[in-house]
Amino acid sequence: MARPFTPKVITANDLLEGDVIYFKADDSWTRDLTEAELIVDEAEAQLRLLDAERQNISIVGAYLADAKAGENGPEPVHFREDFRRKGPSNYSHGKQEAEAHV
Repeated sequence: MARPFTPKVITANDLLEGDVIYFKADDSWTRDLTEAELIVDEAEAQLRLLDAERQNISIVGAYLADAKAGENGPEPVHFREDFRRKGPSNYSHGKQEAEAHV
């Protein structure tokens, strides 16, 4: 018996800056997971991944990541994706530094 499809977002890294980015419904990229397109159909997920991979002049390593619908948009399901969206684990720079000052 096949496992049920888990909703996905498309994630990659910005080729020049290295930041984690997410594919939006309008074929653009964002650094904010809550703005990502949440894909709930398996066939559509594969097609959207192809769309994202065509932008290989500005991104690297695009893949489908499990996600779930949250109050403010998609949320990660696995620790790895939650960790990636927060940036480097060193609090002296990056996204986590900004969160520490809030």
